[in-house]
Amino acid sequence: MRRIKTTISNEISVKGIKGFFERRVTKFGTGAKIDAPKEYLGKKVIILVCDENAESTPKSAVEKKEK
Repeated sequence: MRRIKTTISNEISVKGIKGFFERRVTKFGTGAKIDAPKEYLGKKVIILVCDENAESTPKSAVEKKEK
C-alpha cells in the first residue's frame, strides 16, 4: 500500500475554508477511513491530525471580536 507523506507542524493558516467538521478515524480492512458528508463527494479536502490534548475547535470570529 502507498504511504502518504505528512508534514509535521503545530500551526497552519488556510484561506478559503467553506467549513470544517471533526470525525474519528476508524479501522477499515487493513487501513483506515474518515466518514464525510455526501456534500463533499468529489471535493478537495485537507485532513488535519490533531494532538488529543490540544484545543480542536477554533473560536469563531464573533467570539474573537467580543474580547
